[in-house]
Amino acid sequence: MWVYCPWRGSRARARLPRGLLTAWLRHGRAASSYSASAEPSQVRALVYGKHGDPAKVVELKNLELAAVKGSDVHVRMLAAPINPSDINMIQGNYGFLPKLPAVGGNEGIGKVVAVGSSVTGLHPGDWVIPANAGLGTWRTEAIFSEEALIQVPNDISLQSAATLGVNPCTAYRMLMDFEQLQPGDSVIQNASNSGVGQAVIQIAAALGLRTINVVRDRPDIQKLMDRLKDLGAEHIITEEELRKPETKNFFKDMPPPRLALNCVGGKSSTELLRHLAPGGTMVTYGGMAKQPVTASVSMLIFKDLKLRGFWLSQWKKNHGPDEFKKLILTLCNLIHKGQLTAPACSEVPLQDYQRALGASMEPFVSSKQILIM
Repeated sequence: MWVYCPWRGSRARARLPRGLLTAWLRHGRAASSYSASAEPSQVRALVYGKHGDPAKVVELKNLELAAVKGSDVHVRMLAAPINPSDINMIQGNYGFLPKLPAVGGNEGIGKVVAVGSSVTGLHPGDWVIPANAGLGTWRTEAIFSEEALIQVPNDISLQSAATLGVNPCTAYRMLMDFEQLQPGDSVIQNASNSGVGQAVIQIAAALGLRTINVVRDRPDIQKLMDRLKDLGAEHIITEEELRKPETKNFFKDMPPPRLALNCVGGKSSTELLRHLAPGGTMVTYGGMAKQPVTASVSMLIFKDLKLRGFWLSQWKKNHGPDEFKKLILTLCNLIHKGQLTAPACSEVPLQDYQRALGASMEPFVSSKQILIM
């Protein structure tokens, strides 16, 4: 297959296998490219050609940049996190799966290097994040279409920018969209040390909401509790403590929560339901336990509890790019005010991706792995 390579003449044979090159060209012109004035450069990318164990199917490959065209934006990636949804996507267990072969990563921060002649909203030096999942952020450079990117301020921290587009957005929308909460109302959540959980704690505090934060017991539980309290968590309780009958006394000093946020499922979600106020809502956005959400008939009939789900990708489809841009600006405003910080992160060079992938799947890890390009 032939591609345009300005440093070799009008046509040159690509080094990529046919299937991989075709996927790159089809995927939003993600066959990364340079403008004609740029020097030749190789791109390193984490690619998977089949679904399975990330440690076995993800490979670091070299790609070549082609030419920037009219609506293209040449982006140099700066940092990209490894989220649970990234792992699920590689495993083939997610609501959206890109065509294979694919570059891993759905989130990250990049810097615009060059733009095509018809690009009007972005300029070299701008910081950008993906507008939607599946863009493939685990690579050093890429060409994306202008509509696939959202500009963000470059005066926030690299970690905040790299982790802005998924977890904080999910946290904010769940707090705002399911119950009409007022300052002083309470929210209960499990997986409180997750990326979403840490964002919920901070955004809830900024909104004047009180949080009950459930975590799994672990050897360094006090260290975790101290860190979550520093973020603004009012109450922290372990899964085991939540199941004890005497826990009822814990809720006497605050209004029963009208909103529960579930990322675990199984027994943990049942306990959240048990402590919800009548008429309250539990929103499920993950299933770490890989067990179903179970609600008793009495909870539904006598307490009139509501079970809902949330998927950020679907929210973006329903509301469109302009609303998502507004959401990003709202979160950036919280960052500027010091009310929202990045989750605890461990920065890992791209070439050490195997270590980062392994750490991201270990239990009791509260630190998000960030690939540095």
